[in-house]
Amino acid sequence: MNERTKTGLVILEVSLLLGILGDVLLRSGQLGLNVVLVISGLSAALCMLAIRRKPELWSKETALLHIALVFFAACFAWRDSAELLLADAFVILTILAILTLPAFKVKTQLAGVSHYAIGWLWSAISSAFAPFILLIDDIAWKTIPQTGWTKHLISVLRGLAIATPILLVFTALFMAADAVFQGVIEKTFRIDPAILFSHLFLVGVISWLSAGYLRASLIGSFHREDDAINPPLKAETELKQQPLSVTETNEQPSETPKPEAGKTWSRQNFDNSILPNWATLGIIEVCIVLGLINLLFLSFVITQIPYLFGGFELVQMTDGLKLADYARRGFGELVIVAALVLPILLTSHWLLRKGSPKTDPVFRILAGIQIVLLFVIMVSAAQRLFVLTGNIGYGLTTIRFYPMVFMIWLALVFVWFAMTVLRGVRSQFAWGALWSGLFILAALHFVNPDDFIARTNIRLMQEGRQFDGFYHTTLSDDAIPALMEAIPLMNDGGKCEMKYRIKIGLQQGVTDFRNWNYARRIAHEKMNEAGQGLMSKECRESFSRDFQPD
Repeated sequence: MNERTKTGLVILEVSLLLGILGDVLLRSGQLGLNVVLVISGLSAALCMLAIRRKPELWSKETALLHIALVFFAACFAWRDSAELLLADAFVILTILAILTLPAFKVKTQLAGVSHYAIGWLWSAISSAFAPFILLIDDIAWKTIPQTGWTKHLISVLRGLAIATPILLVFTALFMAADAVFQGVIEKTFRIDPAILFSHLFLVGVISWLSAGYLRASLIGSFHREDDAINPPLKAETELKQQPLSVTETNEQPSETPKPEAGKTWSRQNFDNSILPNWATLGIIEVCIVLGLINLLFLSFVITQIPYLFGGFELVQMTDGLKLADYARRGFGELVIVAALVLPILLTSHWLLRKGSPKTDPVFRILAGIQIVLLFVIMVSAAQRLFVLTGNIGYGLTTIRFYPMVFMIWLALVFVWFAMTVLRGVRSQFAWGALWSGLFILAALHFVNPDDFIARTNIRLMQEGRQFDGFYHTTLSDDAIPALMEAIPLMNDGGKCEMKYRIKIGLQQGVTDFRNWNYARRIAHEKMNEAGQGLMSKECRESFSRDFQPD
């Protein structure tokens, strides 16, 4: 049994264990500690396979990615905010995609955004289809020794596979023929077929996806890579024709094959040399594209200068311009503008035509101007948010908070873009941008956005602003401690809405360790401390249509 077959069998075993683990933990209905355990199990499997089967794929960078993977999985047992958990899920999938890049012989710290996209695509395709390759091609079933327990195990499994359908048919016939026999079978095997099928289905799906992904993390293609996992047995004369090792290269440098002239493309160095000349951008195209965008940005910035330096009073004094319209209409659109600039600059830089000494300097100048103008636009967007959420605004919400955080991350990314891409070290851009995003997302878990939103709006309420009690009932359990502290400060309607929300939370409770979540646990303890009498007579009448007392 060769190494490739051994690796395939280990992948199957680990995938089956992950499938069973996922079925046991993920059927509880909510996400919490179960996500931590499942992702930690997957991370442990990845580390074990990489270290034992392909140690060349293991590095300090992949170790850091595994630490980040487990951390963001642990956030599912920490915070309850739906927006945060959605971001955590996206980050987890992104890290898993990046962990497949070493199988392509791509260094993670030097990979670009295009490599990340390829990692996403490869991991998705492999998870769906690679198990076919694993079962049909990777594992040489005939080479598995059928002696001892292995021989008996295969015989037992084969016998069970043949006997099971026959037994099921005869059992069904006997149950239909005799009511007493049917009762005996039903009492002996109290198994709901639907529940049994759901368990088998979930185990099968998780095992299948896990097997495909684990294979993708080791092998960067769907065809056999015998030289990587299973070196073929060849004659000595054939071995001499193989590429020289590092030792042989040092001893016989004259025999090292030279790369073909003009071949600069590789999986690590994914540049535009694969494109025809007409598909790249020369100095004229760069000047037209970036120059026109800069002119458009400049015209917008000129119109914003009076509002940026004139303050809110100028906005209110402008005929036909309401403060709410100014804030609401502009913020989201400007965030989208900021987000679109990055792919435009990255794509245009990747398409720059090689061989022209003036193209790159011109691009740097125009891109630098565009980034400066973009920062002015981002300041305008931030000002609109401050208007919308400040003392004369409408308070803070999740759809206002998270775009602002996203824009802050974009500002850091553009600074990093100027420090790397514009200085000729593009290969370091994606790695730095990735970790800046990971650090900001991690910091958000410490900030606790839903709690921050609730406390901000409570402070505005104390300053005389209207408090939307119904909206705050839609926040996650992260906000419950702050909202409970503020109940005495609310008007009657707000108090009833908060008490109703708390009463519903108490009814739901926390009963399953698989769902355990720190924020939900703290919120439940706070609600328990409130005890009975949460719903006064007035509140009960107000919610008579929705609330039925115990």
